[in-house]
Amino acid sequence: MNGELVLVGPMAHPMVRNVLGLTVGREMTLDGRLTGGMRAGIARHGWPVWQQGPGQIAAVAVAPTPALMRYAEVMGLAPVPLQGMRVLGALAQGPGGIPWDDHQWPAHLAAEIAQEVLAQPAQIAAAVIASRLPMIGVWADSRLRAKATPPAGGGLVGPIDHSDDTADWQLVQRSQPYADFFAVEEWRLSHRLISGGWSAEVKRAGFVMGDAVVVLPWDPVRDRVLLIDQFRVAPAMRGDPQPWLLETIAGRIDVGETPEIAARREAMEEARLPLGQLFPAIHNYPSPGAVGEFLYLYVAQADLPDDAAGIHGLDSEHEDIRSHILPREQLQSLTATGQVSNGPLALLAMWLQLNHTRLQQELAAT
Repeated sequence: MNGELVLVGPMAHPMVRNVLGLTVGREMTLDGRLTGGMRAGIARHGWPVWQQGPGQIAAVAVAPTPALMRYAEVMGLAPVPLQGMRVLGALAQGPGGIPWDDHQWPAHLAAEIAQEVLAQPAQIAAAVIASRLPMIGVWADSRLRAKATPPAGGGLVGPIDHSDDTADWQLVQRSQPYADFFAVEEWRLSHRLISGGWSAEVKRAGFVMGDAVVVLPWDPVRDRVLLIDQFRVAPAMRGDPQPWLLETIAGRIDVGETPEIAARREAMEEARLPLGQLFPAIHNYPSPGAVGEFLYLYVAQADLPDDAAGIHGLDSEHEDIRSHILPREQLQSLTATGQVSNGPLALLAMWLQLNHTRLQQELAAT
């Protein structure tokens, strides 16, 4: 058909097509095979490559839509001529690689990212959205983790009246007045009232950040911890005379990472420190009234000799991070006397104080 596009690989996956509103299409096959592309739809570019030779590629012919073309432009993907058709979802040439496998490709994550891309205001240029793809991916990954998390509160929280099958809250309008590394979203919504019925439409703003990991390295043999300090802009904005905060290793969970992998990566970046066993502490929302951030807190087994401290950080992120080694009891004293103003560190210090004996026994047993 004139004007139709033939979707292959990630673009032909039902989950992505559903987000793009392309549930109807003409199924077909192309000669050849696809290689690579396991980061397609997650990072810009990185799409599978069509390889000539024996094999059959599943494909779906569709009529182009504005949503499809907007998504393709953001993702740096253009139709290529193959076998007399305009094919979208693969590159016509490039290095070979492992065979494309849509069962191994993270389709849920790519579909969530596609949904976030299409939710961006129409007036924002595709190139601007493309520049924000790493943080859009972080936010999409955070949303997937949230959906998979069992409800908290022990059944004590939430609306009482569930007399119908509608959701507990309904989004009326969403806008994004600011978007860069982080973003601010404004929502107009209504929600169930605890006493029954529904609220009037309300306006709420939230700071879109994505999930992060916080890890306190602890040497159970020497019973000491590693802390860091670095300049923090938010205390400086507030007028704090000491914007270098005593804190612990922390960072954003990159798209496609688990919290545990992120903890180990951040420890190497910020302190050149390999970690042993990770002990989950109290994962939490630090400021749920306005900040869309969820923190995964860990205490981590580590070897902390006297020379483990130093100055580290990534030059690419303008990090200037100094590490300190101190006894666990000194950390407890600093926390108790108000010398620790970093909330996650204070929470981890108290958790370790309550659990260090049990953890030492567990480690000794293994």
